[in-house]
Amino acid sequence: MTVQELINKRAKVWEMAKEFVNSHEDKNGNLSAEDNASYTKMEAEIEELTNSIERQQRAERREQELSKPVNSPITGKPYSGKSDDGEMKTGRASDEYRKAMLTALRSNFRQISNVMQEGVDADGGYLVPVEYDKRLIDVLEEENIMRGLATKITTSGEHKINIAATKPAAAWIEEGGALSFGDAKFDQIYLDAFKLHVAIKVTEELLYDSAFNLENYIITMFGKALGNAEEDAFLNGDGQGKPTGIFDPTKGGHVLDTLTAALKADDLIDLVYGLKRPYRKNASFIINDKNLSAIRKFKDNQGQYLWTPAYTQGESDKILGYDVHTSAYVPEGAIAFGDYSYYNIGDRGTRSFSELRELFAGNGMIGFVAKERVDGKIVLPEAVQILHLQNWQTPSVTTTDPETDGE
Repeated sequence: MTVQELINKRAKVWEMAKEFVNSHEDKNGNLSAEDNASYTKMEAEIEELTNSIERQQRAERREQELSKPVNSPITGKPYSGKSDDGEMKTGRASDEYRKAMLTALRSNFRQISNVMQEGVDADGGYLVPVEYDKRLIDVLEEENIMRGLATKITTSGEHKINIAATKPAAAWIEEGGALSFGDAKFDQIYLDAFKLHVAIKVTEELLYDSAFNLENYIITMFGKALGNAEEDAFLNGDGQGKPTGIFDPTKGGHVLDTLTAALKADDLIDLVYGLKRPYRKNASFIINDKNLSAIRKFKDNQGQYLWTPAYTQGESDKILGYDVHTSAYVPEGAIAFGDYSYYNIGDRGTRSFSELRELFAGNGMIGFVAKERVDGKIVLPEAVQILHLQNWQTPSVTTTDPETDGE
């Protein structure tokens, strides 16, 4: 089966499962042992189809990567060194600089042309070519959900963000009465720059093998490592030597409630409507992967599932009509719901490479280091509501029968 056929089949099985539950539940919302076994089989089939979809998607991506030609055929006029708009590329954006960087990497930085002096880093390395840096950012966005949801800013120094701490309120007055004046107060949040780095070792043979796609390998490895470290900090960072995460207890999102009992479906509804209406328009959930298996079984008081799986490829699953994003770095005892565009990510300058020639010379390997400086803060805590689960346990999947509620 194709991926789309599997997705369509999963959607049909899911509809059958919902219809089965609705038609076999008793008045208290319970299933008999036999019906429960049948429903469990349907769930297992959905999980198997999901695994098959993900496996085929991975295989398709791998097939596309492996089928790329080593040398691309010439399909147009010879390149003149100009961009699409006709302007000549200069500096680190030029093809000459990009080729010089790859030649330097493959030759253990023994073949360095004069053009490399345009990208000398203050720490002794070389700045990444412009196109190379763009593709590295692409990998970060694929690995890091927060970079796709937050507001990204490129800064050259300490960046100040002005915030209206209090807003003026209107008041009724009698005709000819005296005006009352209130004070509008403003606050500021500063985006700093914390250093993040990733280092790898590769063999000399790998560097000297011109047939190996060295550029793609380094972009992928560095991009995944930086993306994972960033996501952990954007979610859990305490602001000490790293960005401040949305789950930070003092400078993160607003804590709506701390539950002492098992999580229920009503708690998710309270979380949604605990967020002010203007923020709900672009809001979504961020949940730990381990919590989804229980939360997706929740029902409302009419017996309808809160979870809505994606029916077409590329769409997000939903809870109560809002997108769900998952990350292994989300604390198991917390759920976030809000508009994450109010989380600002400040990228300071450009990323850079440097090589460690002598450190691993004894075993025939070369080290490479990529560095970046970045900070992240939520500028309006009220835009993200956090639900804490004090004693996390498997959430309750029972629902309140509207016929017996309040008896």
